[in-house]
Amino acid sequence: DNLIILYDANEVTLDKMAEYTQSEDVLKRYEAYGWEVYDIDGHDLAVIEETIAAAKASNNGKPKFIKCNTIIGKGMEETEGTNAAHGEAGVPYVDNAKKNIGLPEGEKWFVSEGTRDYFGEVQAKNEATYNEWQATYKAWSEANPDMAKELEDAIADNVMSADDMIAAIPELNAGAEATRVSGYKVIQEISKLVPNYISGSADLHGSTRNYIDGAGNFGAGFDKDYAGKNLYFGIREHAMGSILNGIAYHGIFKASGSTFLVFVDYFRPTVRVAGLAELGRVSWILTHDSIGVGEDGPTHQPVETVSGLRVIPNVDVYRPADAEETVAAFVSSVTRKEGPTALIFSRQNLDQNDAVPAMERRAGALKGAYVAKKEEGDLDTIVLATGSEVQHALKAAEGRAGVRVVSMPCMEAFERQSDEYKEEVLPSSCTKRVAMEAGVSGLWYKYASKVVGVDRFGFSAPGDIVMKELGMSADNLSGVLDSMQ
Repeated sequence: DNLIILYDANEVTLDKMAEYTQSEDVLKRYEAYGWEVYDIDGHDLAVIEETIAAAKASNNGKPKFIKCNTIIGKGMEETEGTNAAHGEAGVPYVDNAKKNIGLPEGEKWFVSEGTRDYFGEVQAKNEATYNEWQATYKAWSEANPDMAKELEDAIADNVMSADDMIAAIPELNAGAEATRVSGYKVIQEISKLVPNYISGSADLHGSTRNYIDGAGNFGAGFDKDYAGKNLYFGIREHAMGSILNGIAYHGIFKASGSTFLVFVDYFRPTVRVAGLAELGRVSWILTHDSIGVGEDGPTHQPVETVSGLRVIPNVDVYRPADAEETVAAFVSSVTRKEGPTALIFSRQNLDQNDAVPAMERRAGALKGAYVAKKEEGDLDTIVLATGSEVQHALKAAEGRAGVRVVSMPCMEAFERQSDEYKEEVLPSSCTKRVAMEAGVSGLWYKYASKVVGVDRFGFSAPGDIVMKELGMSADNLSGVLDSMQ
């Protein structure tokens, strides 16, 4: 109940008066949400001050919504109270409007002495409040040094290095399993190593598998309390994305939210804002990552979605191929500070690339790409793959001495590596390259001259059948390699 919203209700939109397109009762809507609402004259400063004071004094557990009824362009006779005042139409009348409300002529940015005096007093009052708080905090931190360090580390976004975190997480020794299942195991370790890490789901915990065991549920009522680390967002993907961004802006917690990958379009604007604002504290756990979803059909089978996320600046998109790559993906999501991370996990079981030691897979995945199978003779062909398609690439390369397989779970992380490392993984001398992913092919042509992708929508059938019919198999890739000889 310490949240107060002042809603400017001027009854216009850019194109028309608001009544032309809107018929809702805003106050009733917010009352239905559980807010305490107020309806006031937004031009009466005394009433505004009284209402804010009343809202602050009301400790009833409800956030406060103050509808301030105003006249747009007030004092600008030519456009006052109309949608014309919303845009550039009112610009020619600004100077006369200022004169009409008693502002001095010729001063573009007039601030009265009374206003300056008022804010000078506010500054002095705030300084006193700040100094009092600093003294209180100093006494508390001296009495509680461990908790103070944890809080200060959280505010400063101090976590152990990615390399140390990778080393601290035990090898998973997984059999064939979906990366969403691997993710469930990894998030338990992340929660231990990053005490300010919290996670939630838009009504899909049972499928996305990001519930933190023993950490409680956040909120009030039922089995929830405000110490809980698991957030239940309900069927509110866009709200989830906005809340995650708000948590990051607040600056204490690292937060992730989960849903099916195909539903990311419901909150894509919040993903864009997180990238734009470089919110490194935010990540998204997006499962059921491809046509492998199966029977739910093309409405639930993302084909363009992973590439759609990859093109958003500052967003890292990790699509790991097995459990150990999943460790690296999670670690990167809580240690990188320059932007948010999308963790793309499979519904179906994937093979583990146990031919490469676990720590090597983790280290390689942290760099975005690495050699998952080195050629056994002179290098002739490079096969790049990501996620569930790496297993097909490894099988297709069997018995082909000149074929190297590169796992590329994160294009963005790979692009940040040194030129020397990129040349080591993808030698420029080897131009015969094919890439494979169960999604649209476009972005892969940066790395390969041939792409085995899915440039169409899927269909409803068991996931393995959809994969096979649309070319996502070792046999199909092997045929493509044969054709390139």
